[in-house]
Amino acid sequence: MRRRLAALAALSLLFGAASTAQAESPSDPIGDLIVSALTGTLPGTPQFRLKATLYHAGAKGVGALDSLGCKVVAMRTVAIDRNLIPRRTKLYIKETVGLPMPDGSKHDGYWYASDVGGAIKGEKIDLYTGHGSSSMRPLMALNLAKLTVAKAGEFKGCPPA
Repeated sequence: MRRRLAALAALSLLFGAASTAQAESPSDPIGDLIVSALTGTLPGTPQFRLKATLYHAGAKGVGALDSLGCKVVAMRTVAIDRNLIPRRTKLYIKETVGLPMPDGSKHDGYWYASDVGGAIKGEKIDLYTGHGSSSMRPLMALNLAKLTVAKAGEFKGCPPA
């Protein structure tokens, strides 16, 4: 019985210290490892805190093709500063997991850096929402917010539809 109590006390101290440390610092190595396992990103992969803006087809200057010559894909295509993130990078944006997709499914958090924009300089990212300003509604909470963006690999060709 004493061993069990000692073990429980040690665990409570361990978890208490972990929650205190987490409150002081945003670092969460165990959480990072779990997210890495779920998303396919490698532990230690640089994560960016990028200011998000939204764009849609029908807006002034927005065409049907991205900078690679591919069709822009709603809730998948992002415009980036290629000095920070190379084009053809598959990205994981955890704040977008669970958002509604145009087909009614839930977003898995993966986006494709296939576009660039004149206003996308430095630590910014522009998320393509679809056709018309109404397509931006599900993501309005993310507009101008800082998002956690991790590189999850590369893709060839065009982003999947």
